[in-house]
Amino acid sequence: MPDENQQALKPIAPARVAEELERLSTRRANGEIPADEYEHRFARMVTELRDRRIDGSRADIMAAIDPLHQKGLVSDADYRRLLSQLGIV
Repeated sequence: MPDENQQALKPIAPARVAEELERLSTRRANGEIPADEYEHRFARMVTELRDRRIDGSRADIMAAIDPLHQKGLVSDADYRRLLSQLGIV
């Protein structure tokens, strides 16, 4: 049974997931955050997504993040990692 804090959290839109992933990946690519800080923030992002859930289907999520991967804004490894950790693939 979920606790009352989890019930109060609003699900996150797929577009917001894409925004956060792009922002984090861009900051890493630009050298604005070191690798260990990136890992920490990536893990925290995934934990928050699991806790709050994503407001959309797998197709909605893929439609939001695929363009980032195709444009090279998100590395292959991070793309696969996010999908895997969210249980999408």
